[in-house]
Amino acid sequence: MVRSFRRGAVAAVLVLSLAPLAAACSAGNDAQAEQIKPNTFSGAAGDVQVQSAFVLTDPSGPATVSARLFNNGSSVQSLESVQVGGSTTAQLVAADGGSTITVPAHGSVLLGGKGNPAAVLTTGGEALRDGDVQSAVFTFSGAGAVRMQVSVTPASGYFEAYGPGSAPTTPAPAPTGTAPATPASPTATAMPTGTATPTS
Repeated sequence: MVRSFRRGAVAAVLVLSLAPLAAACSAGNDAQAEQIKPNTFSGAAGDVQVQSAFVLTDPSGPATVSARLFNNGSSVQSLESVQVGGSTTAQLVAADGGSTITVPAHGSVLLGGKGNPAAVLTTGGEALRDGDVQSAVFTFSGAGAVRMQVSVTPASGYFEAYGPGSAPTTPAPAPTGTAPATPASPTATAMPTGTATPTS
């Protein structure tokens, strides 16, 4: 009797300890394990914070920098430059295609994603390797430089919506140089003033 009671108790403990594991395995697509996102880096200077910064690579095009920019101050901040790896500077593209990215007072801006400004690494992106961690500097008009680390990851899966494919297009540059002079159309010759008209 005692032996069978012990066997029953051990079996009950085993069933109870395995039940949560079985529930976790059958949780489906919304399981907690499916909600895990990569660790992100952040940095701050003055009233500005930069959070969740990544370099997103794409084998068919340039890389982009995605980050959330926070301005906790009472005046507007402009993002002046983004540099990755000490030598690669991003081309800044505002949501309207211009080159000025502003972060409103007590507001935030997301770099990357449809309808958002972007920081595009038009050169030097080929040297970035997925899985690397690079140093980055975000420079703002009032707060100065925010120095931090950024992860390099492919623009796929969770990051696909923030990668190079979502960058706004830049407006066509205005033509430079002087246009060739066009010949003036002939006009009627004015009569010189102060000259007497001959009379017959």
